[in-house]
Amino acid sequence: MKRMLLSLMVAFVCVAATAQTKYVPSAENLKDRQWFTDAKFGLFIHWGPFSIPGSGEWVMNERKITVKNYTRLMDFFNPIDFNAQEWVSMAKNAGMKYITLITRHHDGFSMWDTKYSDFNIMNSPYKKDIVKMVADECHKQGVKLFLYYSLLDWRREDYPHETGRTGQYSGRTGKGDYASYLQFMKNQLTELLTKYGEISGIWFDGHWDQTAPEGEKDRSSRIDWKYDEIYGLIHKLQPQCMIGNNHHLTPFDGEDFQMFERDLPGENKSGLSFQEASNKLPLETCETINGSWGFNITDTSYKTPKQLIDYLVRASGYGANLLLNIGPMPNGDIQPEFKERLAYMGKWLQTYGQTIYNTKGGYLRPQAWGAVTQSTNKMYVHVLKKDAGTITLENFPYKKINKAYYFKGNGAVNAVLKNGTVTITPNASEEDDVVIVLEGA
Repeated sequence: MKRMLLSLMVAFVCVAATAQTKYVPSAENLKDRQWFTDAKFGLFIHWGPFSIPGSGEWVMNERKITVKNYTRLMDFFNPIDFNAQEWVSMAKNAGMKYITLITRHHDGFSMWDTKYSDFNIMNSPYKKDIVKMVADECHKQGVKLFLYYSLLDWRREDYPHETGRTGQYSGRTGKGDYASYLQFMKNQLTELLTKYGEISGIWFDGHWDQTAPEGEKDRSSRIDWKYDEIYGLIHKLQPQCMIGNNHHLTPFDGEDFQMFERDLPGENKSGLSFQEASNKLPLETCETINGSWGFNITDTSYKTPKQLIDYLVRASGYGANLLLNIGPMPNGDIQPEFKERLAYMGKWLQTYGQTIYNTKGGYLRPQAWGAVTQSTNKMYVHVLKKDAGTITLENFPYKKINKAYYFKGNGAVNAVLKNGTVTITPNASEEDDVVIVLEGA
């Protein structure tokens, strides 16, 4: 009895020690975090068989389509107009530094040649590995690649669907087995991290399926996801690979960046992001060009180029990246409305990129009139409203202003620093966005 008690105590100590082990990022990972912080702009791509009905990526859940019927979409997913070179070039010309590609969404379809699911791109009429084509082109063009991977699954029997908030109409009758599902995810993640070259990040989504609805106090998960095992595997296979999880909570140990869905950090206007912005991890906000993530044939609520530029600037003002989404059409082409807006943003960044890339969030959080970004001894004041009038910057961090001028054209600006407050009176301008540079010490 004493021997058994001693053994149990030793086991408890070992488990406790393991549970208390804290993640220490590698030097390569820290380097990529800095790159990510400087990058500021990326492309999100929601695409797969869910694009065929033209009703967004949640169509299986929203229309209560069974696994049996939804599987038929694979039989006519044949994106003959897909061109990886054009997609990556479009992102690069838009000023985007990385791409986050859907590899497996909640519907369970894998966009690569996987050995662990028959519901994959190789069994469609297309029969080509989408992930490989995008990865090869990203490596060729110098655009970093992040991979979106769904934690939840509306298809598999072993996913703990009994406790899930979604996917309850897919016709599954089996019993969830998380140990089996966890091994499946590990196997697929191993494929993604060993077959496609350097992967800069894994973008997880779906944790919220096992929590109480947003707005309720209890946000604990109904299952133990074993993130220590999942994250440990990723960092072992590719130490530099950054991990983010769209759980809408304070970052967990092992995560390398924090994301906000349809929200700028700390604003929570969408009602999804209750978490406070981390002051230790890089930040990212993801948003759509219209109102949908996946292709939606009836959604014509496109944000204007001006609105998208403002969002990028405000995100940068918070020190966050903007991951801007497109939902390509099922044939592999991208809507012209998306292309036009991305081209506009690329042109704007050709002029103003220095005020966005490699900057940090302003000492002053974004205001109604605009936002501030900063680099060494330079402050970029982005005036996003034509009728902003006099701008006041309180608690100014510089003791003096050596020079104040317009970023475009270098014309002098009237900026007065008195008692720690700067007062700026911009000239009348026809420009949608005016950037004023303050150099000081």
